[in-house]
Amino acid sequence: MLIQHAGPTTGEVSVAQTGVRAYAWVVFALTVGLLLSDYMSRQVLNAVFPPLKAAWHLSDAQLGSLSSVVALMVGVLTFPLSVLADRWGRVKSIVLMAAMWSLATVGCAVSTSYGQLLLARAFVGIGEAAYGSVGIAVVLSIFPVRLRATLTGTFMAGGAFGSVLGMALGGAVAAHLGWRSAFGAMAAMGIVLVAIYRLVVTEKRLVPLQPASVTRQAQSRGVCMSLRALMQGLFSTKSVVCAYVGSGLHLLVPAAVWAWLPSFLNRYYGMATGKAAMCAAVFVLVTGVGMVVCGNLADRLSKNARERKWVAAIAFCLACFVLLAIGFQMPAGPWQLVVIGAGMFFCAGASGPSGAMVANLTPPTIHASAFATLTLANNLLGLAPAAVLTGIVADRIGLLGALQLVPFAPLVAAAAFMIGKRNYSGDLDRLNALRERAAG
Repeated sequence: MLIQHAGPTTGEVSVAQTGVRAYAWVVFALTVGLLLSDYMSRQVLNAVFPPLKAAWHLSDAQLGSLSSVVALMVGVLTFPLSVLADRWGRVKSIVLMAAMWSLATVGCAVSTSYGQLLLARAFVGIGEAAYGSVGIAVVLSIFPVRLRATLTGTFMAGGAFGSVLGMALGGAVAAHLGWRSAFGAMAAMGIVLVAIYRLVVTEKRLVPLQPASVTRQAQSRGVCMSLRALMQGLFSTKSVVCAYVGSGLHLLVPAAVWAWLPSFLNRYYGMATGKAAMCAAVFVLVTGVGMVVCGNLADRLSKNARERKWVAAIAFCLACFVLLAIGFQMPAGPWQLVVIGAGMFFCAGASGPSGAMVANLTPPTIHASAFATLTLANNLLGLAPAAVLTGIVADRIGLLGALQLVPFAPLVAAAAFMIGKRNYSGDLDRLNALRERAAG
């Protein structure tokens, strides 16, 4: 069985043409813009949990399933669809995916039952499935290697900022026009962004931004390899497996808290739907800022010591655990929200270091598939189960009790990162030696 990839996703941007470098930032902005639309369509649901629960008399487990089904589809389909994107063309695939999740969001707006809404949400997930891996592959292919953690953290933070917009705007629209209009507004924004991306970004215009070696490889052989060779590249070391696992587990926290914080504020602070959504959006914004800052900090710390990316990831996970474990035990009030907010700053901080470590530990020719594997781990270990498991536990011990258990996930993630750190230097030296022999 042959698997085809479109080429490496790393390299130095050409410095000979300043216009090319400027276009790289345009591509980055538009790609992140579509990621915003992705998460706006995904997270608008959380803002309308209270009116949806009242209108259809849904349980917390059912509400959680409407959120988790998206991440489940992303987790199951991200790898095969990423491989197809490499074969068919990344830009064309991005346009198709964005169009699909936008139209599926229209389907959410016109659903008349829980079953129909669950199906529409599943198609939102199908459309979004490979966007994270394909989008970051496009971005990393046109920027310097030294910016990997910063770019990865910033790109993934687009999910947080999109969630902010989805929850805040969705809650405001729902408060004035109803929950169906909230879905419709997110769909309209997505369709507009798809049209702009289609007009501005093309495969041909990306080629000058990539290293000459990438272009030659793509043109000469299409970078074909067997499935066995691909698997060996993706899971060649203990440390890269630890990076996958740690990244996935630590993202259970933002997924659970983002999904249930509007309901938490509605039930325990007596906030109306619109106000609860706006307040929850602030916490999501804090998460996004934390992802950018933590990614940049990891790059700065690891300039002269490559193991420090792992140390940074461990520190971010432990900080999240301590702050949220304390925060959700505190009585309701301003200080509880401050401590929870501090925990949310670190809750996805390991995303940038994890992405950089995966890129460092896998061959450049399979980075799209490597990021698809990372996306698979993120969704199956963290994003997909978070909302529904929290909902199931909440039906039994209450929402507050369920949220008090969530902070233990980054503690387990920190343990995975510790194991990865112990093996990282040896694994990286061995991989570099293999690449030098292959090049020679």
